Amino acid sequence: MGARVSEGMQAVVCKTLSDDLSGIAMKTLPVPAPGPGEVLLKVRAASINYPDILLCQGRYQLKLEPPFTPGMDVAGEVADLGEGVIDLEVGQAVCGGVRFGGFADYVVVPAAALHVKPSQFSFAQAAAYPAAYLTAYVALVFRANLQAGETLLIHGASGGVGLAAVDIGRVLGATVIATGGNLQKLEAVKAYGAHHTLRVSDGFRQPVKDLTDGRGADVIYDPVGGNVFDESVRCIAFNGRLLVIGFTSGRIATLASNMALIKGFSLMGVRAGEFSRRFPDMGTAAKREIWAWAEAGKTHPRVHEEMPLRDVRAAFQKLLDREVVGKLVVVP
Repeated sequence: MGARVSEGMQAVVCKTLSDDLSGIAMKTLPVPAPGPGEVLLKVRAASINYPDILLCQGRYQLKLEPPFTPGMDVAGEVADLGEGVIDLEVGQAVCGGVRFGGFADYVVVPAAALHVKPSQFSFAQAAAYPAAYLTAYVALVFRANLQAGETLLIHGASGGVGLAAVDIGRVLGATVIATGGNLQKLEAVKAYGAHHTLRVSDGFRQPVKDLTDGRGADVIYDPVGGNVFDESVRCIAFNGRLLVIGFTSGRIATLASNMALIKGFSLMGVRAGEFSRRFPDMGTAAKREIWAWAEAGKTHPRVHEEMPLRDVRAAFQKLLDREVVGKLVVVP
């Protein structure tokens, strides 16, 4: 048993699914108890991922029946240990991912999903790390097999998963071309490690070809979809790999199969969480590597802002309005 905790806690609850997120409210809930192999975490920070918003709108591939508490990435202190947990201690600073439940004072997390917080990370940085960096790693390493010296084109580069891809692409030795819609945000992305930046509204097909001597990008990382996907097909290299990460533009693009044949490229879907569940050994290896990079100071999650947990709807709106560079974090 751990330290005494209060009987009630504050949590964000999605009471009804709604496009305008009006179904979200703060509620007082009982503090959950950890079961075998689980840990009760006192949450110090939780980062916002785009799927958190989609969950509350009923538009994500994982469908939850309300009421539920969103929140996938958390960092905090161990408050209690379930039966069989022997490698963690009460009071220890840890971080990791859950499928939902993180936007609360406390959350129960499988012990296997937690990692000791790197000493150089704040709680906010630790919460900003797991989902974005796992997504980028699975995409770039396991799916695309990105090699040093190849050209990596990253769309939506100022967002959480985009900036993680910039960071990991740099670590892997790729030449990183980053796109976005805002010049000021692109300046921040370039300072973060991108070799070149392009504004989507100016068109990127020809500039990508110019930067690659007409060859095109070897790997394209696309969390945007829509028109960005369409134009990406026109500037991918022969034998390139086009990674579908998401559809933040709102339009799911379609691909004429003759384009893949003529240009000789592969289209690859990326669901890092599902990949890790289906291939647990590879998922474990990916997590081990990204945390080793963190410990070694190779990767640097960027926290755009910390906001109170009670302001989670306003934080969601900032993400939807594309005001964020990196990750937004809410703090109980």
